[in-house]
Amino acid sequence: MTLSYSTDIVIFGGGVAGLWLLNSLRDDGYRVILFENRSLGGGQTLASQGIIHGGLKYALSGSLSGAANVISQMPKRWRQCLQGASKGDPDLSGVKLLSDHYYMWSDSSITSKLKTFLGSKSLQGRVTTVARGDYPDIFAASTIAGTLYQLPDFVLDSTSLVKVLAAKYAKDIYQLPPGKLEFCRESSGAVSSIGVSVKDGQVRIAAQKILFCAGEGNQALIEQAGLKFPVGQIRPLNMVTVKKHGLPPVFVHCISDTFSLTPRITITSHTDQAGNTVWYLGGELAESGVGKPPNEQVSAAQSLMTSLFPWINFNDAEWSCFEINRAEANISNNYRPDDAHLIEEDNIWIAWPTKLTLTPSLADKTMDRLRSTNLLPSKQESTETLNSLFARTRVASSPWD
Repeated sequence: MTLSYSTDIVIFGGGVAGLWLLNSLRDDGYRVILFENRSLGGGQTLASQGIIHGGLKYALSGSLSGAANVISQMPKRWRQCLQGASKGDPDLSGVKLLSDHYYMWSDSSITSKLKTFLGSKSLQGRVTTVARGDYPDIFAASTIAGTLYQLPDFVLDSTSLVKVLAAKYAKDIYQLPPGKLEFCRESSGAVSSIGVSVKDGQVRIAAQKILFCAGEGNQALIEQAGLKFPVGQIRPLNMVTVKKHGLPPVFVHCISDTFSLTPRITITSHTDQAGNTVWYLGGELAESGVGKPPNEQVSAAQSLMTSLFPWINFNDAEWSCFEINRAEANISNNYRPDDAHLIEEDNIWIAWPTKLTLTPSLADKTMDRLRSTNLLPSKQESTETLNSLFARTRVASSPWD
């Protein structure tokens, strides 16, 4: 048995990129359905630290690069969405804000202070020195020399972000069942529909455009569709969590005493289902820890945290680590992309936001490209057929739960 359905756009991938585009496209009147083969946000999105940043790590070299120019506008854009007042963007007023500010902690070494100064200059005064009397509680208790800076960045709760983005058009989100996914081509070579195996047969879904927004899963979709040119790449991280009840919250980049552009460690704070505080550790620690056995990575994190925060009691803390992969477009021999990327082949658009903070940039590129094709929204069709064939998908749990 083969059933037929038609829509304007099919999105694969239920992370922040796919869900943001679902909202933007539906708000613009397009008929859209989204397929997720696991759980919403279960890839990069919930494994991210939730930082909406303005490009400090690119400015630490002392020059405002192309990457920093693009990213510098992102905190303002996201804040408008959080206020529910950003035209053309999703209303994110229901998203939980974990910290309205992000900080940078520089130790007393000359190299570290120089890098911080150059970064501050490149960001044109948006990085401000925090007076000792205004330190957050965790730094007010500091027993080592250092300087604290406040950045124009902030931190979102990624789980609430996914829930808010999924709520408005939940009826258009479906679980992609295991089994064969077929990309059906016209004589011209363009992909005009997909076939999905379901119980007792197949459903054929015709679409004017197909979007791959599946992060690391994009590469498998590219291969399934038989595309020739788009290629993805991954950048692995070995993230560490420190979990303890009563651990004070902290949101900070700790700048190293080397000339690396990556903060020695980047920390965000979260709460697990049992009410424990979780410090989530990224930065250079996570990059250099790729391939290390868990015991070695945890040991390295414990040593680093004890040296950076000697006034914090880590007794009875629960330490763990896990590897995640950041997915990007491979645009120039494994070069790290500066911006979101959208690549088109055979009526399929492959989307990589590159970073959480660049999601609005990806949406801009997609909507601009769509309008340039003169693809107009078509008449709405009942989703009764799909509702009877596909299950709904849930929001994933945080990595530390």
